[in-house]
Amino acid sequence: MSHIFDWIFAQYQDTETYLIILELIAVFFGFLSVWYAKKENILVFPTGIISTGIFVYILWLFGLLGDMLINAYYFIMSIVGWYYWTRKVDKKHYIPITTCSAKEQNWGMLLFVGTLFFVGFVYFVFDKFNSWTAYVDTITTAIFFVGMWLMAKKKLENWVFWIIGDIISVPLYLYKGLVFSSLQYFLFTIIAIYGYMEWKKNLDKSPVSLLR
Repeated sequence: MSHIFDWIFAQYQDTETYLIILELIAVFFGFLSVWYAKKENILVFPTGIISTGIFVYILWLFGLLGDMLINAYYFIMSIVGWYYWTRKVDKKHYIPITTCSAKEQNWGMLLFVGTLFFVGFVYFVFDKFNSWTAYVDTITTAIFFVGMWLMAKKKLENWVFWIIGDIISVPLYLYKGLVFSSLQYFLFTIIAIYGYMEWKKNLDKSPVSLLR
């Protein structure tokens, strides 16, 4: 077991202590955010805001511009989602979980393609297309952009995008030396699978409370 810990912390030998602490805090609140999302709990948004705010700073330093942009996007969409989720369909019930309409599927596709071009342009301008991780990061960013948009709108399909993006992110972050973040995405994958199943059970059911 000691060999495992030695290997993990060896990845951080050239990283400043305060960055390690910040990453751990961001991972903790990120984990809480996904867990609250699974439970359809409104706390998904304030915990997500804390996590993404920290990651914007960390990812900028590590040169993962795509993921930095998506965390900034998460920050904004968390505010939007916080507002949307608290809307009521009547005096007692909040907005329910629903599936995407054909129009929303088209918008999701446009958002995916548009994000690919936008992130690709950012990498090109900053001359960051110098590793295979940049291309993978561009793809995962587009996937997560759609996933967050669908979550803010309380659409069941958001979990499909999270699952795909999380699976890809596990080896990406491990390769970049962000071991704790890689572990986070592995746990996110598991939670996202359960989240999909739990949301499917509550499909079209309007909750009376968002704190469960």
